[in-house]
Amino acid sequence: MKATPGPGGAPLFDARAQIALSAAPHAVYAVISDLPRSGEWSPECLGGSWVCGEPATVGAVFRGENLRHESVVSWAPVVRGKWTTESEIVAAEPGRTFRWAMRDTAGRKQRSVWGFDLAPAGEGSVLIHHFRMDAPTEGIRGITAGMDQADKDRFFAEWGAKVAGDLAVTLERVKAVVDKR
Repeated sequence: MKATPGPGGAPLFDARAQIALSAAPHAVYAVISDLPRSGEWSPECLGGSWVCGEPATVGAVFRGENLRHESVVSWAPVVRGKWTTESEIVAAEPGRTFRWAMRDTAGRKQRSVWGFDLAPAGEGSVLIHHFRMDAPTEGIRGITAGMDQADKDRFFAEWGAKVAGDLAVTLERVKAVVDKR
């Protein structure tokens, strides 16, 4: 996990986790690309709805309903309680990859992309969940606006650890959903 900006345009955050699943890639893809169901596996997203475009295709927009506990990086001014986000699907290849970019309040894609990649593994598959933020988003800029460099470094480290943990939890929950099928 890369948690602080590095030289030469390194990403602000770059995290991934993976898990082996007994289901084939196309069966797993059918679950992970159904974002309204994401509340079954996400530590923060409660689910949501498609607001435009053909669901789960490139260009479609999803409005997620989220919930963050008070204890998450409790000293920083992050959104707590319930809130919504919008994301735009940027890659949708059944059985291979599904990715979405977070949108800002004006509806522009940001350089903050979440996604899943799949590969066959025997009769099952390997599922990789990843997150990459190449530049601070509108939200990150707002959170860190009043921070000195030491607090920014602390925030990026703690937020990076939170994201890494969320990726791992998500994969375990997806596995539980997929294994029930």
